[in-house]
Amino acid sequence: MDLEAVRTFVAVADTGQFQEAAAVLSVTQQGVSKRVATLERSLDVRLFTRSARGAALTIDGQAFLPHARALLSAEERAIASVRPGRRALRIDVIERRLAPAGLLRGFHHACPEIELDVVPLPNGDAAVAAVRDGQIDAAIRAVPRPGTRLPEGVRAVRINDEPVQLLVGPGHALAAERSVATARLRGHRVWMPTAVPGTEWGAFYTELAARYGVTLDTVGPGLALDPLLTAVAGSTTLATFVGERSDVVWPAGYDLRRISLTSPTPVYPHSLVWHTDNPHPALAALRDHLADAYAPLAEAWAPAWAI
Repeated sequence: MDLEAVRTFVAVADTGQFQEAAAVLSVTQQGVSKRVATLERSLDVRLFTRSARGAALTIDGQAFLPHARALLSAEERAIASVRPGRRALRIDVIERRLAPAGLLRGFHHACPEIELDVVPLPNGDAAVAAVRDGQIDAAIRAVPRPGTRLPEGVRAVRINDEPVQLLVGPGHALAAERSVATARLRGHRVWMPTAVPGTEWGAFYTELAARYGVTLDTVGPGLALDPLLTAVAGSTTLATFVGERSDVVWPAGYDLRRISLTSPTPVYPHSLVWHTDNPHPALAALRDHLADAYAPLAEAWAPAWAI
């Protein structure tokens, strides 16, 4: 259906005059008549009766008018949904319990007027591709994964260094420690079934383990967290890695301990990824907010491939 014809029909209905409608729409009276006639032919009804006093709606015109207004309203909403500044800023994070989601919560508190649409994509490669293709506005990821590079037009900047901690049960040899030097992890077994090949976090933890002589065990229940925590809680030798700002909870009876790592502190390198052609005005506000909040650690380790 021709929305310009529908808009013209509504203007004539509101003004009661073809001439008045022409003035409102900045077209000729002949143009108004042609549009209305075209609409009447497509609907196979008469919408107006014409007289010297103007144009009056027929019964069919009265029935069509509220639907015509709804069509024009839907058109306005559709345009507004993609108008810069009106559409929600669509951002990928790894998972809603992890640090990137917390960074976005901080941005929302600072700029509550900016609407956010938070989506978790499966991995960094998928997130970068979505930024490249305009499916999302930005992503918070560790990029680029080893052996890959950012596509043309896609940029990334480091916006957060999240300290990695050791999580152990009450019977573990390090359970009484509040912090340990990272070098002391040599020979310890760390279970990371989430560190699957082809993911940026898998690459990160594999390199961390190799650098500090950790025995990294990736065999297990994949992304399922409960079996991992249960096993760590009941073991005297098994540990796992967890981000300092990860929102991980467990039953009180597990008595799990978070142990800080130092000298240096391994940090998971979160970067903001976006496309330079993206016109969304809220994207600049997000970049500025995250840049202002970024405070790199003085003595930290991160893989060389990370931005």
